[in-house]
Amino acid sequence: MSEHRIFTTRVASVYPHYVTKAEKKGRTREEVDTIICWLTGYSADALQERLQNGCDFRTFFAEAPAMHPNTALITGVVCGVRVENVEDPLMQQIRWLDKLVDELAKGKAMAKILR
Repeated sequence: MSEHRIFTTRVASVYPHYVTKAEKKGRTREEVDTIICWLTGYSADALQERLQNGCDFRTFFAEAPAMHPNTALITGVVCGVRVENVEDPLMQQIRWLDKLVDELAKGKAMAKILR
């Protein structure tokens, strides 16, 4: 079975979609960055470096300084799939990020998003 193409997709090619989704609902790029840094442990500068150097999702999550210990609290549905039931660890990490950005765009308070 071949791997999903999102694994080799550059994070920088998806990042603008996260930002656009948030901004359409009155949220900010800084809030998107805060969510990504909370989830992965990257600093703001390290995140920007990752976006500029064109790393893919596999590398982005493999080299994340420290996934947040509360990731098990990220639950819900993204694209019809329950994030807590995703079996592939990398796909689950990507879905966690998608879910957090969705929550931001839906107006959820940052304190609740950052469990």
